[in-house]
Amino acid sequence: MKKLIVVMTAVMFSVAAHAQTIKEQIKVSGNCGMCAGKIEKAAKEAGAKKASWDKETKVLSVTYNAAKTSNDAIQKKVADAGYDTEKYTADMEVYNKLHNCCQYENKRK
Repeated sequence: MKKLIVVMTAVMFSVAAHAQTIKEQIKVSGNCGMCAGKIEKAAKEAGAKKASWDKETKVLSVTYNAAKTSNDAIQKKVADAGYDTEKYTADMEVYNKLHNCCQYENKRK
């Protein structure tokens, strides 16, 4: 009986953990492959399990565990790296430190 309870508990936790996995797309400004690397790294540092930024569509696709991070936290970390997101604007001081090819067109220039 104890083994059955242990197995059922493990299954419940496994299902709960899987149910918290979120897949989303976030619009992120950028230009090149170097941008992709920095944007994806920032998203992963914020807790994304997977992150892939497409330079043509300017969309960051992320997968994350909602119990560990959030869309908001990921967007904030990406903006902190110098890239504008749907919700956050990068600090100009950080933006200005980006490599020339990474300095995307923004409204603040």
